[in-house]
Amino acid sequence: MSEVTDHLVTPIVPEGWTCPAPLRDRPRVVMGHGGGGALSAELVQQIFAPAYGGEALAQMGDAAAVTLGGARLAFSTDSYVVRPLFFPGGSIGDLAVNGTVNDLAMRGARADYLSCGFILEEGVELDVVSRVAEALGAAARAAGVEVATGDTKVVESGHGDGIYLNTAGIGLVPTGVDLRPERVVPGDVVIVSGAVGVHGVAIMSVREGLEFGVEIESDCAALGSLVEAMLAVTPDLHVLRDPTRGGLAAALNEIAQASGAGVVLQERAVPVPAAVANACAILGLDPLYVANEGKLVAFVPREHADAVLAAMRAHPLGREAAVIGEAVDTHPGMVVARTGLGGTRVVDLPIGEQLPRIC
Repeated sequence: MSEVTDHLVTPIVPEGWTCPAPLRDRPRVVMGHGGGGALSAELVQQIFAPAYGGEALAQMGDAAAVTLGGARLAFSTDSYVVRPLFFPGGSIGDLAVNGTVNDLAMRGARADYLSCGFILEEGVELDVVSRVAEALGAAARAAGVEVATGDTKVVESGHGDGIYLNTAGIGLVPTGVDLRPERVVPGDVVIVSGAVGVHGVAIMSVREGLEFGVEIESDCAALGSLVEAMLAVTPDLHVLRDPTRGGLAAALNEIAQASGAGVVLQERAVPVPAAVANACAILGLDPLYVANEGKLVAFVPREHADAVLAAMRAHPLGREAAVIGEAVDTHPGMVVARTGLGGTRVVDLPIGEQLPRIC
């Protein structure tokens, strides 16, 4: 019996379940609007999408797939407001490169060019700006992407929290690759590339001065080469997503809602390092909702799942890859988890954000 088959779960029919109460109207922006959960989705769906319109925006993926001059491109932009600027395993400069590279990779594209905008607060030390710029450049070279253009703005003291960054990126989508949640079908195998929750806990530990007996380092990394290894097995992957804000739970809910399929997780199969699990227990957090910056979740056709899993484990960024569940035709649009005690629980889209300012 294959490892994929070993992780199959029986269907769940959630008769009698009810939907969560609707979000209350909010007259002002709150921190949760930037958390990648239900409040973020509400902001995009009720304000930004109606204002902008357009077919490309309607894709609502990590990156948009657009056609220009006969070429199929992936295009993405992201802003970074992490606090602190430097943390175990990385910095805001690393995040600015890897985050955008990963957004493009989730469309199957290798990033070719980035733009970078620095928003500097008056009074920030130039040595700090230099360290961030050097980290950003080193991360770009490691990812094989060129920073081709940029911009700098300065805001008054007290209005910028040191340094904010924005990066946008473009890359070519290979022929035959079509990664989007609408392609998910019941029976697809859900694979995560490694341990979850590491980045968010690493940020919280240094921000709040917490010690957990061992230093927890961010998993910040560029995933382009891992995705290439997966696509080399088969271009017929259905969807990829990097579970950043809102963590694995938010990414799976977004895919389930967009595809109309249900998702069943084996909770014990989700790789959570002991240090992260202990930290989350102390802080009252759920590792499924904690942000990652160097992991991906993939929905893979069952016939290719074993080969894709093997290719991931052969790559340095996928050594801890694991099958964690499957797409099902019951409870459409919902994510549920089989607990270690044999019960089930609904894994909802988070309302806001457990840990703000983590990217």
